Amino acid sequence: MNYRIEGGSLPVVIISLTPGEAVNCESGAMSWMTAGIKMSTSTGGGIGKMFGRMVTGESAMLNTYTAEQAGEIAFASSFPGSIKVVELNGNSVLAQKGAFLASFGNIEQSIGVQKNIGGGFFGGEGFLMQRFSGTGLVFLEIDGTAIEYDLQAGEKMVVDTGYTVMMDSTVSLDIETVKGVKNVLFGGEGLFNTTLTGPGHIILQSMPVSSTAMVLYKYMPHKSN
Repeated sequence: MNYRIEGGSLPVVIISLTPGEAVNCESGAMSWMTAGIKMSTSTGGGIGKMFGRMVTGESAMLNTYTAEQAGEIAFASSFPGSIKVVELNGNSVLAQKGAFLASFGNIEQSIGVQKNIGGGFFGGEGFLMQRFSGTGLVFLEIDGTAIEYDLQAGEKMVVDTGYTVMMDSTVSLDIETVKGVKNVLFGGEGLFNTTLTGPGHIILQSMPVSSTAMVLYKYMPHKSN
């Protein structure tokens, strides 16, 4: 298997498969493919796995595309940004809801419950994230530009709501209350920030869909009563 990412800020990952190789994606994610690649749809491991994908913002069913002859299959991002490839070698990572694009290899997708429940509810990243583990490649959608950091043990990164895309399972997520009444009321950052503590690798994004939607909403016409 080989892949290439094209398209600049409107990216698409094009994966070249040899006979017998397969790639997984959520239902409806395939953009185009050459002849000779067969699709099969499943729950991806039973009702529990299907439910897990639904509550983490993905489609209920999982599609598997298997090459009967050499060919290419493409998966395009649904929002302007970038596509990051995460390589797993027996480790696991947590990703934001809706970030999954496709995977190759022996990758297991499940619900990733954050260690700190308060961080999940108030930190803005969502209590339930997606956990990817196993051996292979995971392709993730990034809103805007992807910025990566390697946090050392005990090193912290304070992140605004919605900017965390992925983190190693060794990274802990907590919340930090914005200090000062004036800062809370007039600082425009809300009441809480997300705190990520190493060790581990993290990926942040520069343009969360939620933040972009709020900006666009200000310019939309609204009906008056």
